[in-house]
Amino acid sequence: MKKKIIVYERVEQPVLEQLEEMFDVHFFKNIDTKRHKQFLTCLHEAEGIIGIDLPVDEELLNHAPKLKVVSNVSVGYNNLNIEQLTKRGIMATNTPNILTDTVADAIFALLLATARRIPELDQFVKTKQWTELLTSAQYGVDVHHKTIGIIGMGRIGQAIAQRAYGGFNMDVLYHSRTRKQGAEERFQATYCSLETLLQEADFIVLMTPLTDETRGLIGGNEFKQMKNSAIFINGSRGQTVVEKELIYALKTGEIAAAGLDVFEMEPVSFDNPLLQMNNVVTLPHIGSSTHETELKMSQLAAKNLIAGLRGDKPPTLINESVWKDA
Repeated sequence: MKKKIIVYERVEQPVLEQLEEMFDVHFFKNIDTKRHKQFLTCLHEAEGIIGIDLPVDEELLNHAPKLKVVSNVSVGYNNLNIEQLTKRGIMATNTPNILTDTVADAIFALLLATARRIPELDQFVKTKQWTELLTSAQYGVDVHHKTIGIIGMGRIGQAIAQRAYGGFNMDVLYHSRTRKQGAEERFQATYCSLETLLQEADFIVLMTPLTDETRGLIGGNEFKQMKNSAIFINGSRGQTVVEKELIYALKTGEIAAAGLDVFEMEPVSFDNPLLQMNNVVTLPHIGSSTHETELKMSQLAAKNLIAGLRGDKPPTLINESVWKDA
């Protein structure tokens, strides 16, 4: 008899077909996981879960007595209660490394689009407003030779620093939990306090994971410290920013503009004031969303799941202590 697994929200089709050959697959999308009867019934027998954004908390785990492995199709895993999973001996995995360059490309593209007002001026042309030579009302700002401040110098942060330093001759400031000697040597990056970064950077790029420490990390006090000409880019998670205070900072001119790939609530509410601002570029959380990268992420997530269900160590196991204690 095939082992039962739950696929939640998103796994690329070739990988889903592979899993269907190996396991008894039950696919769920856009459901209330606390009330959906079929989901809860499957959960009681499931030995594996693979997917994205499923909140795996204590309540869910109480319905999953046979669960052995949870495989996130993402690098982030703030949706997983690692403490409870570890306590129950359940392996948790993610898909790091694969998406580093893809996300860095997207975030730097967002930075450029915000600085040069690309979406706004695209509409300027398409709505037939371009009837004469441009005036200063349509000007953007330079990116090259400016100062970028990166908050969170993990793999993606360093890939962004590489693009800024090598491609645009930017000075690189960074703030991180630990100093990154390699980044300092390769990109002439300067480690500094968050306060110094906020005060000196022309472009502030937030790339931290969402944790208890980073939730609401950037709010009113932080925006007040930024230059009035500063452009703020968020490629981390929406909850790392106090969104209403970002809106206030943009409305009052405390900062010049923002580029956002993430929001406090996703999908973003249609009445969110950020959607009405010309000095804000908005994206639908596209960081890793290319055909190539999404497929590779699904493939790695499947490898993690298959290994865990075979009794082998998954390639990218988060809670290593589960394996050591096995």
